[in-house]
Amino acid sequence: MKLQNLRPNKGGGSKSTKRLGRGTGSGQGKTAGRGQKGQKSRSGGGVRPGFEGGQMPLYRRMPKRGFTNIFAKEYVIINVSELNRFEDNAVITPEMLLSEGLIKRINDGVKILGDGEINKKLTVKAHKFSKTAAEKIEAAGGKVEVI
Repeated sequence: MKLQNLRPNKGGGSKSTKRLGRGTGSGQGKTAGRGQKGQKSRSGGGVRPGFEGGQMPLYRRMPKRGFTNIFAKEYVIINVSELNRFEDNAVITPEMLLSEGLIKRINDGVKILGDGEINKKLTVKAHKFSKTAAEKIEAAGGKVEVI
C-alpha cells in the first residue's frame, strides 16, 4: 500500500469542494457564502486568533503564573534498555548515540535513565546517570563514566 494509491471506499469518501462565486444559479454565487457586509465579508478581512472584538482577550485576562528558568539545563534522556543494540565491550559516547539515531541532538548533555534491562558489558560515557541506571550498567559488568 502506497500513499499515492489510496482511494476512498466505494460509495463513500471524498466530497468535491464548494465552487464559490460561480453565478447565482449555483446557490453560492454573488457573496459566495460570506453574507452581505462586515469585516468578514471583505477581502483580507477577519480577525486574528484570540481577538474578542476589543474586549480584553482571555489569554490577557488570565493571571501570570510561575516563571521560566532561562539557565535550566536541558538533558536528552535515553533508557538503559536502548543500549542493548551495541556489541559487548563497546565504548558508548553521546556522539555515538547521535550517529546511531538513538538521540536527535545533544543539547546540554545526555542523561541515562534506568528503565528496562541491560545484558551487555558496556562502557557508557554520559553527562549524567540515574542511580538505577548506574547500578544496572555496573551489574552487567560495564563501566559508568561521567563526562
